[in-house]
Amino acid sequence: MTKQTKKQSKSAHVTKMLSRGTGATVAEIVKSTGWKEHSCRAFLTGVRKSNKLLKEQRADGKTAYRIDAAPAEVTAE
Repeated sequence: MTKQTKKQSKSAHVTKMLSRGTGATVAEIVKSTGWKEHSCRAFLTGVRKSNKLLKEQRADGKTAYRIDAAPAEVTAE
């Protein structure tokens, strides 16, 4: 009997890509998921609401996005 594994959702896969040290470019997300570029940018907007999303310039000139691993500061109002 083989053990069935649950297929990872595309959003979970992209979140994993964004958690890498190098992050991910929009082009890499498009290639990995098959989403349109505007859908990838919309997903990044959603990630920005729940996590700190960093925008970084790579050595090759491409823009990469990465989820900041540092915990967010809690401020009292």
